Amino acid sequence: MLTKRLIICLDVRNRKVTKGVKFAGNVDLGDPVQMAAQYYRDGVDELVFYDIMASAENRPIDIGMVRDVAREVFIPFSVGGGIRNLEDMREVLLAGAEKVSVNSLAVRNPGIIRDGARAFGNQCVVLGMDARRSADPKYPSGYEVVIQGGRTPVGKDAVAWAIEAEKIGAGEICLNSIDADGTKVGYDLELTRKVSEAVGIPVIASGGAGTPQHLMDVLTVGKADAALVASMVHYGTYTVGAIKSEMAKAGLPVRI
Repeated sequence: MLTKRLIICLDVRNRKVTKGVKFAGNVDLGDPVQMAAQYYRDGVDELVFYDIMASAENRPIDIGMVRDVAREVFIPFSVGGGIRNLEDMREVLLAGAEKVSVNSLAVRNPGIIRDGARAFGNQCVVLGMDARRSADPKYPSGYEVVIQGGRTPVGKDAVAWAIEAEKIGAGEICLNSIDADGTKVGYDLELTRKVSEAVGIPVIASGGAGTPQHLMDVLTVGKADAALVASMVHYGTYTVGAIKSEMAKAGLPVRI
């Protein structure tokens, strides 16, 4: 079995790490570069940065922040938010990120996935997907894709979109449950399992982590390749070491 990864997500707004519940009620928590450096020292496997206001403010991502992070951490990290085209992807990678995450842009222009994979390799292109439950029969998986922080439905079934994105060239999927986001009551295991079983690329489970057991559940029952956390470490409830220790005790292959 491949090593299961622990990934920390840092949502950034106005050069501050911020966290909310279901994309609302955000509270600023600290400097993203300093927090990233500490998590790196603590032993996290990867980091994910989302500039959550870049698209809404119609501006490019904060490249200066990406360069600052690259000088402090020596583990893979991906960046999303404010990516508008292939040149933006190139800038992010040249600034030191290993991967670029595209979400709303990929829905509106799936060709960006193909172009990014051809230009930089599919290992550099992450599909960010926000999904929520839906009883509408036009979504056979029971989940629909939404963009713009969960505000805008786009008429796509979550599993179908994951399959399409893999065919186009996505090398990884970061799958976030809108219903579970920030709640700390556990990942959406059904959503994660359905997507993980449908594709052959790694799936990162996101949204709902509150305890180490939640990670164990999504990495086994949910069949995810990696688990993304935010609130449970940002607020000091758990450390990276404590989470990994519990994962190892449960028999999951982790990098200690």
